[in-house]
Amino acid sequence: MRVYYLTGSQIALGNIALRRLRISRFSDLNDPFELLAVELADKRHRAAFRKNKEQIDQKRGLLCFTRFWHNPLVWGHYAEKHTGICLGFDVPDELLAPVIYAERPAKIRIDPKTNMPILSEQLLNRLLRTKFSDWKYEEEIRLFVELDHKTRESGSYFYSFSETLVLREIILGPRCEIPIAKVRDLVTSFEQPVNVVKSRIAARSFRVVESRNESGLGQGT
Repeated sequence: MRVYYLTGSQIALGNIALRRLRISRFSDLNDPFELLAVELADKRHRAAFRKNKEQIDQKRGLLCFTRFWHNPLVWGHYAEKHTGICLGFDVPDELLAPVIYAERPAKIRIDPKTNMPILSEQLLNRLLRTKFSDWKYEEEIRLFVELDHKTRESGSYFYSFSETLVLREIILGPRCEIPIAKVRDLVTSFEQPVNVVKSRIAARSFRVVESRNESGLGQGT
């Protein structure tokens, strides 16, 4: 599946040059309900799920992608107000998990003997990819990664480009000031072709679209 990763221009250039992406941690994501999208009126239940979140955060990270790159909200929020860059990757479908957008936190099953939540594998798998429905504009899809603490660099973990993360597209944001020729030079040594284009805001819709010329001008939808 083709998925897209939006970030600031300098970070993107570093990603391309080093051929890797930084792995996100659940504790650093911008949604405070990550791994907590359940009804937690009981203080003991809240403590149990927060402990579970801490345990998962120590062992697992994720790469967050979007299905499409045309939404101006995504560019505004994740690509430094349209000055950044979008990287398009081919990733095997079986490694990707689409986010579930929920209107309300899920109800949890309680063990009648302990009066504590039952943290089933099914529930935990659902929590890994559940967000409040107002995040739906992101059309997020996730790749979960087991953390190898031996590879930690300055507190961060990275996932290298490979057959499971193949760079195929680079889209410069409408306000990106990086010369397109510079970006194209960065990918000349890649084994597979990488299409590098400039984007612009559409003339007849609320979309970010590919520009017909490198200046970002032109007509289109």
